Amino acid sequence: MSVTITWLGHSCFALEAEGQRLLIDPFLNDNSAAPIKAAQAEADFILLTHGHFDHVADAPAIAKRTGAMVLANFEVCEWLKREGVSEDKVIPMNPGGSVKPPFGRVKFTIAHHSSSTPDGAYGGVPGGLLIEIAGKRLYFAGDTALFLDMKLIGLGGLDLAVLPIGDQFTMGPEDAVEAVKFLNPKKVAPCHYNTWPPIAQDAGAWAELVRRQTAAEPVVVEPGGKFVV
Repeated sequence: MSVTITWLGHSCFALEAEGQRLLIDPFLNDNSAAPIKAAQAEADFILLTHGHFDHVADAPAIAKRTGAMVLANFEVCEWLKREGVSEDKVIPMNPGGSVKPPFGRVKFTIAHHSSSTPDGAYGGVPGGLLIEIAGKRLYFAGDTALFLDMKLIGLGGLDLAVLPIGDQFTMGPEDAVEAVKFLNPKKVAPCHYNTWPPIAQDAGAWAELVRRQTAAEPVVVEPGGKFVV
């Protein structure tokens, strides 16, 4: 079994496997690099790493239109409800906790970053997402610095790790290569770069560092590009 993954720009990814559609950190309408707008996004589940605007901006509208279940930390779930998402459509989580939706399992991992919701409220703690779907283990780090406990996240084996490389607000390319060494995934893809000038990066150069220094296969696509895990 395989998972088809589409990068929708910034940190937004669409996953499809076994008839299930997952959408991670939707930021589409205000992202000029996004290949689609929020009105075109489809999802059965929406997964959010933290409350910052560039990760949750379009989540309420997509959730209300599609009826998708939303998995996020407790405080982000409270914001979603304030934005009109039905209480029975949110699944609150916190680091270390996991849930078992129909497609498999999601564990909310730690991340080192900050989190506030678009209305200025406290956004709880940021996190990453360890997703088990179609027999694959996928790790979406969210916005984070490099941290040693990534070694623990990789212990069970990873088919894919998705890591930010933009620098300034998250780890940059060099630290992301070190993260690959800690996680030891089969494949690794970059995110959270080239959306704005402060996070402009050469993903091709980063991929070459990954090839030279690790055993992982780097996967770099343009927004709208697909790959299979």
